[in-house]
Amino acid sequence: MQLAPIALFVYKRPLHTQKTLAALKANHWAKYSDLYIFADGPKNSFSDKDHEQLSKTRKLIKNIKGFKKVTIKESRVNKGLATSVITGVTQLIDEYGSVIVIEDDLITGKGFIQYMNNALNLYKNQEEVISIHGYNLPIKVRNLTDTFFLKGADCWGWATWKRGWELYNPDTPFLIDQLVAKNMQASFNLNNSYPYMNMLKDQVDGKIDSWAINWYASAFLNNKLTLYPKKSLVTNIGLDGSGTHSGIKKFKNKPATKCKIYAIPLQESDLALKYIEEYYSHTGSFIKKLVNRILTRFK
Repeated sequence: MQLAPIALFVYKRPLHTQKTLAALKANHWAKYSDLYIFADGPKNSFSDKDHEQLSKTRKLIKNIKGFKKVTIKESRVNKGLATSVITGVTQLIDEYGSVIVIEDDLITGKGFIQYMNNALNLYKNQEEVISIHGYNLPIKVRNLTDTFFLKGADCWGWATWKRGWELYNPDTPFLIDQLVAKNMQASFNLNNSYPYMNMLKDQVDGKIDSWAINWYASAFLNNKLTLYPKKSLVTNIGLDGSGTHSGIKKFKNKPATKCKIYAIPLQESDLALKYIEEYYSHTGSFIKKLVNRILTRFK
């Protein structure tokens, strides 16, 4: 089995990047994997401290070992996270046909790379499946299979194929119009437990700069499924007060070390959807605050 390349997107958080790389390197299949690191460039408004943090991050990634091959792509200009991810993923998809994607604040369990590749291989010919995801909410789950499907796509440690990424649509107004025309707003918002429609509108208004909300909407409108693990293989350490996500801890968990991969029915899990909707509904005020802050870090 040919392993998918790993795309890591970094910017100016050397401590987070160091932890992310250490966890990724500790993965059982890291030494068999090609790692591509995309480093975004400085903004014109950078302070001396910003330049220092960016420089430290770039120095750090140049000394990385423990992978089959490491390729570093440094941008001279600031692209922003959305453009960086879109161009980087597209490049690797065109070359390899599949890709695993992580950002500089994601800590992966030791079985993350193995889970991703096994799932990519198992579902590579299943048109209904658009992507594989490594993160799951810190919720208590009962009677769920080791993996399950949800409609749409996600962004905290994920993978896809060329056929999946070709469905990505950057035209946010079009996505909104289609969701409204098909009367899908409530279901898109997880039965109104999470304000995803507001994120799309914020994208149009320039309040956020996100590739992820378009990825979710593109998959949702095409009625595609994403595979999730029952026990998360990823945790986000960017919620520690270092960025605009400061103080948000509702998504934190301890990453599992492995996940069993086997064929399951190609349909959304009603039980998993129920758990997630209940989780968001019970954190309503928190979610309202989150929407105003999430996905703006690299704007």
